[in-house]
Amino acid sequence: MQHLSGKDVHDVVVRLPKTLSPDTSVDQARAALHDDHVHMLLITNDQGLLLGTLVRDDLAELPQGHAHALEHAVLENRTISPDTSASDALRLMQTRAERRRAVIDPDGHLLGLLCLKRRRDGFCSDADVLSRTTTNQLS
Repeated sequence: MQHLSGKDVHDVVVRLPKTLSPDTSVDQARAALHDDHVHMLLITNDQGLLLGTLVRDDLAELPQGHAHALEHAVLENRTISPDTSASDALRLMQTRAERRRAVIDPDGHLLGLLCLKRRRDGFCSDADVLSRTTTNQLS
């Protein structure tokens, strides 16, 4: 289990998550979710404002096509403050069976992505993501 005592969300957040533009289509969003490690898509504007998030269930019943994915994006109950204690965030995500939460500042700008590990006992780090990306590029 990861040591979280005294840490806040801003201490354990993945700081450079992949983002999608507001004009991303439903089909493009589905393609992005084919990666098993991608659990949540983050849609931002050019200023870094988080406009919405998408998970697989948001797209499940939608027909294929070029409709904008943003029309189906959700913010409610998908974000968290960077000042939340990491222990509280872990309990929240475990209780709600969530693996991802977008981390935003008070103005709604994306600061990163809180990623619960598969074992659900701690959070992914930037180093974990980089390692996985490097491994995938080599295979």
